[in-house]
Amino acid sequence: MIHRSVILIVSFLLPLMMYCQSSGDIRKKIISVLTDQQHEWNEGNIDGYMQTYWNSDSLLFTSGGNVQRGWNATRAKYKKSYNTKEKMGTLHFSNLEITQLSSTSAWVFGKWELQRGNDHPNGVFTLIVRKFDDGWKIIHDHTSSKK
Repeated sequence: MIHRSVILIVSFLLPLMMYCQSSGDIRKKIISVLTDQQHEWNEGNIDGYMQTYWNSDSLLFTSGGNVQRGWNATRAKYKKSYNTKEKMGTLHFSNLEITQLSSTSAWVFGKWELQRGNDHPNGVFTLIVRKFDDGWKIIHDHTSSKK
């Protein structure tokens, strides 16, 4: 009887423990993507920053009531809007909340802020990230600014 109880407990706890471990690993990997993104931005490297996004015509980026579709169009927008290091400033993410949706997707909420010489724009963002063969990528980015 005890032997059967132990088997039942282990058969219940083992998948739960594996899920918790997996969730922690996924969280770390997603935070790593955002850390890489922040680093590339702060180095003034738009191309490096864009490596965290899904390189697809299906990438969706929304900000300020505008919708941008596709990796190339999003990259071009960034290159035009942030064509100097001064305009880029220093990016910082905070208050990250990561909700795992499946083993290959997650929802991310956080705050962003730019430190620049004469202003300090900031706001919030919501991301959908998906795991691909080459790692986790942002497939949807909705960013808003505080007025």
